[in-house]
Amino acid sequence: MKMVAIGDNVVDCYIDQGVYYPGGNCVNVAVNCKRYGWEESTYIGIFGSDDKAKHIKWALDQEGVGYSRSRTMIGISGQPGVNLTPEGDRVFVGGPKDTVQHLVRLKMTPEDLEYISQFDICHTSCYSSLELELSNIKKHCDISFDFSDYRDKEYLKTICPHIKYGFFSGSNLSPDEIRKLIDICHSFGTKIVGVTLGSKGAIFSNDGEIFEQGIVPTDVVDTMGAGDSFIAGFLTYYIKYRDMPKALGFAAKCAANTCTFNGGFGYPHPFTK
Repeated sequence: MKMVAIGDNVVDCYIDQGVYYPGGNCVNVAVNCKRYGWEESTYIGIFGSDDKAKHIKWALDQEGVGYSRSRTMIGISGQPGVNLTPEGDRVFVGGPKDTVQHLVRLKMTPEDLEYISQFDICHTSCYSSLELELSNIKKHCDISFDFSDYRDKEYLKTICPHIKYGFFSGSNLSPDEIRKLIDICHSFGTKIVGVTLGSKGAIFSNDGEIFEQGIVPTDVVDTMGAGDSFIAGFLTYYIKYRDMPKALGFAAKCAANTCTFNGGFGYPHPFTK
């Protein structure tokens, strides 16, 4: 199996620790897919020209994730600040708004689209500014999309017709709100819709058939990247075996494991506070 993730890369700056970790939804999903056994996992995005971007590339090299079709722009990388609660939950505390990803957006060239056509799945997210490219990507590859907590109906109407898999964070939603969200996404054309619910597990729907998944208990150090690990685990198992319950069980184990260490997938680097 082969996957490509297109979109965001950042370094998550842990203010209390004085270190940053490579991350970003698309980078995290690409790395975890590679760890879970994909034959090829590749990342396409916009890198800055700073040392933080060099560290992200170095970490991708360690994990065997390619990035040869990525762009580099003179400017700084995304670098959100992070604090951890005593329970290990990450709390974002802002960051610069003049990063390379704030200033420019990716445009897929014909060569990019031809390259993408060799992959089984393309993953992207609401943080990747790729909305205008989805209709073209869909012609070449199935799309997985992480909405995070973006649930505005007009936004869903823009995205859902082009994607096969849609993932949401919804720990604050009621059961009725979850079901309504799932139904809206299906009505716009998304086949598989998943809502992760934090400590309450996850609810997924495959064309209206509902599946529920509890959490896997673990000693939580840091929840950073757990949702991205869940996505990567689900895609890995489901695309290979087409078994929803087992894919969700595997995804829950992947998320639990990510909670046992700091950062989305490790590789701390010191910075001056």
